[in-house]
Amino acid sequence: MGELDSDPGKSSLPLEEIELLLSTDGKESLQWLDQTPTFLFFSANWCRPCKNFTSVLADMYKTLKSTDREFQVIFVSLDRDETSFREYSRCMPWLVLPFDLPTSTRLCERYNVSHIPSLILWSSDCNVVEEDVVRFVDDYGIGAFPFTRKRREQLMAMDEALRLGGSLQALLGTAERDYVISGDGMKIPISHLAGKTIGLYFGGYWSPPCRNFTHQLVDVYEELSVSEPGKFQVIFVSSDSNQGEFDQNISSLPWPSIPYKDKTLKNLSRIFLVNRIPAVVLIGPDGKTLNTNGRDLITSYGAKAFPFTETRITELEGLLEKEREGLPQQVSDPKHQHELKLDRAMAYVCDGCTRPGRFWVFSCNNCNFDLHPQCVQGSS
Repeated sequence: MGELDSDPGKSSLPLEEIELLLSTDGKESLQWLDQTPTFLFFSANWCRPCKNFTSVLADMYKTLKSTDREFQVIFVSLDRDETSFREYSRCMPWLVLPFDLPTSTRLCERYNVSHIPSLILWSSDCNVVEEDVVRFVDDYGIGAFPFTRKRREQLMAMDEALRLGGSLQALLGTAERDYVISGDGMKIPISHLAGKTIGLYFGGYWSPPCRNFTHQLVDVYEELSVSEPGKFQVIFVSSDSNQGEFDQNISSLPWPSIPYKDKTLKNLSRIFLVNRIPAVVLIGPDGKTLNTNGRDLITSYGAKAFPFTETRITELEGLLEKEREGLPQQVSDPKHQHELKLDRAMAYVCDGCTRPGRFWVFSCNNCNFDLHPQCVQGSS
């Protein structure tokens, strides 16, 4: 968001002092807005988040107008010059305050605008409006209308219901789409996922941590495809930068994906509070959320964590503790000159047999040397 400099020495200016506004049809009076929920849109051409949000707001504005819902916007420009103002306001379907920086600045002070973009309520019969309307619209789109706190509470309750356990169609699909797509473009009905444990994988090809974790997840997925066939399905939730990057990404993945730019992508991130990637949300066969930190489970336990329940993790920890009790704390081995101490590792490569390992390992504190417990040939 763009941050604004404030000047407390300037006097505030009521919007009511402004007589005319600009519109696509010419000039308009403010008088007819008295009974219409009206928001001041503080924005500027130089602000990239503003321009991104303007596109979202314009689509929502046109949709609301086409359904005869009462809603109006007035653009208050914080552009640095009139040329930028005219270029920017040309794409706006709503009313526009004539360009005048002193007036815009005083309006910012009157309505306590500290950053842009901002949508501030000017007039409405409703006196309890969500404080951060821009964030509200970013989160819920047109569903946020009429932007009241009561509406946010309703939507958050709906998110909570989906998070606790709902239908997969409601979670993964839309009114227009009842499928996910494979890497070769095949449509897989969401109904075919019923009864499976689902891993929602939030990632993006541009992210090196995601690319590293993808390899781990593929290994787990392929192992479970053999040991627990038909019981586990990963669904990719993309944060890729563009369609080309998305297409390249899913072409190498063995699981299906939510289509690129589908509104479900943002919805899933919001519902499960995902604010960084890679992330994995695990959903049980009954549709209830098992774990929102599936990445750590998969990194720590691999395929052995399946079916990813608390009971299974407790059981695994018990087995690992029992295994530890049967191992010496340190060993000497002819393959290495230093003593090797027992340690626990999420993943490693054994320097004895060169195969990957997990959990218990005998490691050297002085150098990068690791042995599987079964590869130790020396004495304890």
